[in-house]
Amino acid sequence: MFKQLSTILGCMTLAVCCHAQETFPRNGAYDERSGCYAFTNATIVVDPKTTIEQATMLIEDGVIREAGKQVKIPAGTVTVDLKGKFIYASLIELDSDYGMPEVRRAQGGGGRQTPQLESNKKGAFGWNQAIQPETDASILFTPDAKKAGDLRKLGFGTVLVHAHDGIVRGSGALVTLTDEPANKAMLNSKASAHFSFGKGSSSQTYPSSGMGVVALLRQNYYDADWYAKGGNKKETNLSLEAFNQIKTLPSFFETGDKYSVLRADKIGDEFGIQYIIRGGGDEYQRIREIKESKATLLLPLVFPDAYEVTDPWDAEVVTMSQLKHWELAPRNASEVAKAEISFALTTVGLRNKADFWKNLRTAIEYGLPKERALAALTTLPASLIKADSKIGSLKPGMLANFIITSGDLFSKDNVIYENWVQGKKFVLTALDAPDIRGTYSLSLNNQPSGKLQITGSPEKPEYKIVVQDTIKITPKAILANALLTLSYQQDKKAGGTTRLTGWLSGNGLNGEGVLPDGTVIPWAATLTEKPLAAVSPADTTKPKSKETGPIVYPFVGYGNEALPAKETVLIKNATVWTNEKEGILQNADVVVQNGKISKVGKGLAAPSGARTIDGTGKHLTSGIIDEHSHIALFSINEGGQSSSAEVRMSDVINPDDINIYRQLAGGVTASHLLHGSANSIGGQSAMIKLKWGASQSEMLMPQVKTIKFALGENVKQSNWGDVQRVRFPQTRMGVEQIYFDHFLRAKDYAASWKSYNANSKKQNVAPPRRDIELDALAEILGNERFITCHSYVQSEINMLMHVADSLKFKINTFTHILEGYKLADGMQKRGIGGSTFADWWAYKMEVKEAIPYNAALMYHEGVTVAINSDDAEMARRLNQEAAKTVEYGGVPEEEAWKMVTLNPAKLLHVDDRMGSVKTGKDADLVLWNASPLSVYARPEFTMVEGAIYFDRKKDEEKQKSMAAERERLIQKMLGEKAEGKPTQKPEATKPHMWHCEDVVGIHAEHVHAETSK
Repeated sequence: MFKQLSTILGCMTLAVCCHAQETFPRNGAYDERSGCYAFTNATIVVDPKTTIEQATMLIEDGVIREAGKQVKIPAGTVTVDLKGKFIYASLIELDSDYGMPEVRRAQGGGGRQTPQLESNKKGAFGWNQAIQPETDASILFTPDAKKAGDLRKLGFGTVLVHAHDGIVRGSGALVTLTDEPANKAMLNSKASAHFSFGKGSSSQTYPSSGMGVVALLRQNYYDADWYAKGGNKKETNLSLEAFNQIKTLPSFFETGDKYSVLRADKIGDEFGIQYIIRGGGDEYQRIREIKESKATLLLPLVFPDAYEVTDPWDAEVVTMSQLKHWELAPRNASEVAKAEISFALTTVGLRNKADFWKNLRTAIEYGLPKERALAALTTLPASLIKADSKIGSLKPGMLANFIITSGDLFSKDNVIYENWVQGKKFVLTALDAPDIRGTYSLSLNNQPSGKLQITGSPEKPEYKIVVQDTIKITPKAILANALLTLSYQQDKKAGGTTRLTGWLSGNGLNGEGVLPDGTVIPWAATLTEKPLAAVSPADTTKPKSKETGPIVYPFVGYGNEALPAKETVLIKNATVWTNEKEGILQNADVVVQNGKISKVGKGLAAPSGARTIDGTGKHLTSGIIDEHSHIALFSINEGGQSSSAEVRMSDVINPDDINIYRQLAGGVTASHLLHGSANSIGGQSAMIKLKWGASQSEMLMPQVKTIKFALGENVKQSNWGDVQRVRFPQTRMGVEQIYFDHFLRAKDYAASWKSYNANSKKQNVAPPRRDIELDALAEILGNERFITCHSYVQSEINMLMHVADSLKFKINTFTHILEGYKLADGMQKRGIGGSTFADWWAYKMEVKEAIPYNAALMYHEGVTVAINSDDAEMARRLNQEAAKTVEYGGVPEEEAWKMVTLNPAKLLHVDDRMGSVKTGKDADLVLWNASPLSVYARPEFTMVEGAIYFDRKKDEEKQKSMAAERERLIQKMLGEKAEGKPTQKPEATKPHMWHCEDVVGIHAEHVHAETSK
């Protein structure tokens, strides 16, 4: 009695507490009925770990009061018998634009356009249009009946909405999919903060690259911190105020691929934020690194269609990565679950939202546990947005957001009958829809006329009319409640359509019809055979295999199933080019252990467990170091401003670039990845070891701290046409002023921080504003970061040397330096190195006075000279480029070889561990079949830190296995097409082959044929 009384009192309390919009006047009589319902005899899935059979759920005024086997039903409660039915919590979508205004992307005609350097947004907001923390989804939200209905049909009851516009997108709102006004639908007006790598509607020039987006976002975090600590006394910035308000909310970051996931997490790590990251569906390709990020993922269920590969020429343009991703994409969620990574699921990316359940069931077939799938749509999303006290499960006190289904939610035949949102019923399929399946004897005008066969599911019946046991007709059918309408042509040659309308009556159907000649007749269908309930016919067909090919690292052609491991190796009887005082050793041995060169000499014994490689007749050298490269990058120029010292090339490393493997095949073991030459002051460079298949962080050498500067026509952009005559500088004189201005400000900046750090009473003093652009320049002044300057013309090179002398900073290297022979003495006196081409000239006006003797003349003057590529193709033959200095200028062979090994190591300040064959140095080694300076030389293997990443014999095996894998996948795709599944037309991909001057979206890409298929 007490329990029943408490239930009634509880319902009354909830009725009082949960009425919405009490402050709104109403035009009419008030209807305050509490809406008390009891759903009995149901299988209630309270949460993914709790299921109660033959249970009752009581709801009152939009809230779940109780769920269990012994629920007392108060008087006056509407009771719904759900025998054989299931109840689940309604699903939650965490990435939706439901109710948001359409975002109009920045319009551009392509090519060069007048740059917009400042924000067009009016008001006391921040300087960049892509940073919009002030955007408030709760203010923008307007319910959309159609979109709400479409989402309810899929089983969703609650969505997290935000404006999908900009890098910082503002706050999100949590709303239900009720048909009530926004005030009733909104559960939390400030539920989340949202970020992305896309500029959205911003037409502002900056940022124009991936690394620029990262830098802008990082600077915004630092600015917000400065603003909160006293900067608000110096200026009013509504954007920073809003950012400080939202940055403590659950933060969602939209990305589009596996490397963007890792990039977003890296930003979060810097500022102590663990983003919830929306991925791109390819996380399985870098699952280890993503697990290490500890990020929670929001996974789309987007699987590519098979490619149309009937035509062999069309098949040729489909890359290996595209073929394999088509097969492996359905495994993504399973692999994420197997790795014990926390994740939710989203409908984002589906061209047709109706494919959501089909794709989810496919993911389950590929190994995704149902319990994890349910959690990813209910309890986990609720927890992520701190709404698990309201939604996500069917516990007492939760909102009455639930769906009623015919059975297991993930069953192929499952039907969602009703979706209740905040206690309001939305009927999707009638619960009492009749099951009319069976075989009927059909009579027309009281004459036997064959059979009517109704199959399929009760909710989606399928119809056949069988005449004379041989003629089968598929009629058009409409079943509405208990009324059935059929129309069909019995004789297509004679034409004419027979139309029948009837109603359920006992064990059959009765009604009237109209023959093709207009005669009205009676018709009837009498049930003769009911399908067997709960008994499925024996499946004699072999189930389809969900086996897939292996995941390779990187996920392109020539990828490895297992990453190369460090080995203990003895290389015997080779000609060893040491690059040390010992010179070239004949018939020498080298021992490699733990990634290092442990011994160099003759007659060395193999350590225990070592592999012995015979080097007889072959040449062993240290690996080639390319001092100037643009491979393995997603973009190279941040051209939005004259200085981009704040950007880092390490933010856009692309480990999947096939050029890494190609250059390993040419003996390159490390590459210095430079920003392009769009700006006087470019971005911070990155140096990588060419560890094919390794992660970004495993490839990166963080101790190399360099930065790209540039001189010449590229940086002033005055040759880009009239539309570009906006950005300073427009002359070579202006370039000089850029350097003076930035370094003078950097000196003041460094001094302000020095003064602040020396102050023992910091708590009473506002800190200086952290400026990541000036941080990099201050590092140059402190001799902690080293300049590599793109240069051609003597006068400009002299100018920058004089600026450096005046402001007391050091230039480390002039790269290109094709007129270096004119001022090598000045370079030598200042200790400036030269990294040049062997014999490029006359490809533009700035290089018309270049000569092939340039490297030799600088070398003879005492300059540390390197030969670089600045070109993905040339880097494969840098050994031959070095050999040209022997021809042009008589450089000794050993010294020529140092120009692609030891000398670049010196210029990059890593000669303590790279560039020569010396005990204790990294085992970055190449075994050549001939002298490395010979045009006939080619590597037998290329080793990086003791692991062999290129092996010529294994390469031949890889090519055979790749061909077999391609054909297997093509045949599998042809099988899909034969089954009638959709296909997509192949389109040739154009891999990026970056050069110094390339800016994304402005310059044409340098495209070479892809051979990594």
